[in-house]
Amino acid sequence: MLHPKIANLSATRHILKTFNLRASKRLGQNFLIDSAVVDGIVEAAEISEGDNVLEIGPGIGTLTQGLLEAGANVTAVELDKKLPAVLAQTLEGYENFKLVQGDILKVDLEELMPQNFKVVANLPYYITTQILLTLMERKLPVTKIVTMVQKEVAERMIAAPNSKAYGAMTVAVQFRADVRIAFDVPPESFIPRPEVTSSVVVCDIRETPFKVDETFFTKVVRAAFGQRRKTLLNSLIGAGFQREAVTKALEVAGIEPARRAETLTLEEFSRLAISF
Repeated sequence: MLHPKIANLSATRHILKTFNLRASKRLGQNFLIDSAVVDGIVEAAEISEGDNVLEIGPGIGTLTQGLLEAGANVTAVELDKKLPAVLAQTLEGYENFKLVQGDILKVDLEELMPQNFKVVANLPYYITTQILLTLMERKLPVTKIVTMVQKEVAERMIAAPNSKAYGAMTVAVQFRADVRIAFDVPPESFIPRPEVTSSVVVCDIRETPFKVDETFFTKVVRAAFGQRRKTLLNSLIGAGFQREAVTKALEVAGIEPARRAETLTLEEFSRLAISF
């Protein structure tokens, strides 16, 4: 069956007009119209025949089609109740496609994706961080996450210590994955055009080399960055840790109490969490 390509302006406009659709600002929708971007995302995800892929927010099926054509078995979760009827037509005939209507933060992903899988998504900007961290923290059999995010968020994800972009989210993501930016995507690759440039980020999930309780590690990191202008000692005390415990942990970890959170490496944060 010959499937016309969705990833272009005329096809997208035709679909939107046919189904009387408009991008939902509430859901952060922007429709991708650049086939080169679709190809780039599929390449960045290193899709092979038979790969299991979870797509979040398939929209009208633009990126989904690229994944399906590459041979992936795609399970897509879509929040917008209007779109399943659209996808039934735009992706008609693809036997390697399954759609679940629902909220990705509420769907039972353990049951839905029991075997190793990759995540590929064009995430709504307003909920990017929450979705990414949820996927990483739930101990799912995810091997790779390839997602389009706001460029500013991408820069936070790959940031190094001693930079303004380096923060709690940086540490949380890098604790669980090797992260890189594959390429940037300009506003004109979408309709309607977003006001910012996007970036495609690749997260290769790995076993953390640090033997530390992840829940407590996260608590320490968030506390440390809670008041960026304060010293590490004062930030942790201000977040509710006992002064004596903080002082001892910093000493055991070999970290000066006067340092600030943004100067600590991932290894130092792990050492600190273990030292409590």
